Amino acid sequence: MLSDPQSVTPTGGGAVSLPAIGRSENSSVYQSADGNTKLTVSHTYGKRNRFQVRLDFAKIAADPLISAQNIKYSMSTYMVMDVPITGFSVAEAMAQVGGLLAYLSATTNAKVTSVLGGET
Repeated sequence: MLSDPQSVTPTGGGAVSLPAIGRSENSSVYQSADGNTKLTVSHTYGKRNRFQVRLDFAKIAADPLISAQNIKYSMSTYMVMDVPITGFSVAEAMAQVGGLLAYLSATTNAKVTSVLGGET
């Protein structure tokens, strides 16, 4: 199991502490005190092994249709690593994950910005 608490630092923001709020054999859930940030780490084992890390974020902001009213907005970001039970070592899988992360984060996250802008 990962240590408790976990911490995430959104780009341009401060670190958010995420104490564990739930654990099972193959998953852990960590959440901020205000409930707006949640980290889920889970594993599924079978013919292929799936490893998922998911970050959910929520905020309260103005309703664009009724400016005097606030509503809750949420978004999720996650990565799934889908690996066959044989054929790839942890080091080989990590090399592929590292390659994807480097691609996305190069030049100050330019690829993420492009994808969020609708480019394919």
